[in-house]
Amino acid sequence: MDGLLHVSEPVAAALEERRAVVALETTLVAHGFPQPDGADVGLASEAAVREAGAVPATIGVLDGRIHVGLTPSELERFTADARKLGPRDLAACAVQGAVGATTVGGTLAVAEAVGIRFMGTGGLGGVHRGFPSPPDVSADLAALARAPAVVVSSGVKSLLDVAATAELLETLGVPVLGWRTDTLPLFYASRGGPPVSARIESADEVARVAAAHWALGGGGVLVGRPPDESLDVEPLIAEAVQEAAAEGITGQAVTPFVLATLHERSGGETLRANRDLIVANARLAAEVAVAYAAS
Repeated sequence: MDGLLHVSEPVAAALEERRAVVALETTLVAHGFPQPDGADVGLASEAAVREAGAVPATIGVLDGRIHVGLTPSELERFTADARKLGPRDLAACAVQGAVGATTVGGTLAVAEAVGIRFMGTGGLGGVHRGFPSPPDVSADLAALARAPAVVVSSGVKSLLDVAATAELLETLGVPVLGWRTDTLPLFYASRGGPPVSARIESADEVARVAAAHWALGGGGVLVGRPPDESLDVEPLIAEAVQEAAAEGITGQAVTPFVLATLHERSGGETLRANRDLIVANARLAAEVAVAYAAS
């Protein structure tokens, strides 16, 4: 593992000293925004984690190694040409020396390997609309069910079947906690999702619930934080999903296509909202990590 994993000095020191560390993905940087916006969002997320008192550990594959903690110049290398890495893709990407951007699932797999228990992201992957045609379920769910980690997101990606994803999370035993809300956020929209399994009011409460869940042998915990600005873009989402299907776009290519379409047709509103919610989620994940480290 020593030759495969490269843990940056700040992250390694924080882990050794049992300080708060927050994992961040690189797919958002490479495929969630047009360049150079992606790298800027990544840096803003790292800054929010530091401001909350934790150490950011942005994860991606470069030069034959899985990096846990990236420099700004390294972060800039995650462009749209980077491979999109779920848990199954990490080893091949590293061995073949490609640039690889980790999804939520890929990030969780690496975080679990090095002992990081907290992550901030935009939206969780899940069951795609129209299942079982296409028969597409994100690897994020299996990774979350397995890894003892808290993932803070603005719910499930709104281009997915949110209700079906919530049902599958229940089946997998993943607590879905609502951050000061009784329903799961719908990524861009703060309301309208299915009921959460419990409402949570503070970072300390999230940390205590997570610790109890792990003590009982549980895996991941999802915290749904509503976006500060709620947008109703469901008609645009449905339109973009239909266009992706008509053009034969499937699997990992669907999300980048839909996001790019939304950013264009909303006049940039979804781009701005996406950036803001990602940074806010990273900050909350750091607050929870700090509370857990202090307990």
